[in-house]
Amino acid sequence: MKRFLTGATLSALLFAAVPALAEPLKLGVSAGPYGEILEFTAKLAAKEGIEAKVIEFTDWNMPNAALQAGDIDANNFQHQPFLDNQIRQRGYDIVPVAKSVVVPMGVYAKKLQSLADLKEGASVSIPNDPTNGARALFLLADAGLIGLKDGVGLNATIADVVRNPKKLRFVELDAAQLPRSLDDVDASVITLNYAVLAGLNPKTALKLEDDQSKWHLVWAVRRDRAEDPTIKRFIALYRSPEVRQFIETRFNGTIVPTW
Repeated sequence: MKRFLTGATLSALLFAAVPALAEPLKLGVSAGPYGEILEFTAKLAAKEGIEAKVIEFTDWNMPNAALQAGDIDANNFQHQPFLDNQIRQRGYDIVPVAKSVVVPMGVYAKKLQSLADLKEGASVSIPNDPTNGARALFLLADAGLIGLKDGVGLNATIADVVRNPKKLRFVELDAAQLPRSLDDVDASVITLNYAVLAGLNPKTALKLEDDQSKWHLVWAVRRDRAEDPTIKRFIALYRSPEVRQFIETRFNGTIVPTW
């Protein structure tokens, strides 16, 4: 005789697969849109009996320090190159466990309608920090404006540019100053946070990263928590169709899911 699971029985089995926590799951994030996405996911998790507390940080160095110390259970605010750099510099035993979203860097200009309008010898400002400087060069390469040395990694610099048919002149500036530089350069490669703060509309960017960007954000945990079933279930909910729909509706393409 066949036995069928009732809805109540099935729910009980699902809840049993994820142990209840004595305290809420503590999730670190940088202030702003990323936190909104986590808060939305937390509402989905609550329906499965998983309580989650979203903790926002304003200092980008703090979420990994808090994770290493065990003050939070996971964080979701950084791309892989940033995490790699923090691990090298500070010796954290932190690992990425899932892709998150892409917050697209873009190429902006005040007087150009397309990248094809860039003239020979045009000036292009890019971030002067190693991580975002490399990211900007990869975006320009993806746009076909430059070519990078074969096999160059995510620490590419201007010295790795081996093809520059328009003889573009690169101006390296602090990332926060890039929007202001638009009055003085022909184009600028700007991270989304500084673009939005400066009142730029990402929809007007001449080129934006897509979901294949190597600079996608990651979910990070301490190595000894990498297989924690509650964390894994929360991340699975984050990477769900419901959350994807929320991101696409709420942020109108300025934040790109990777799933």
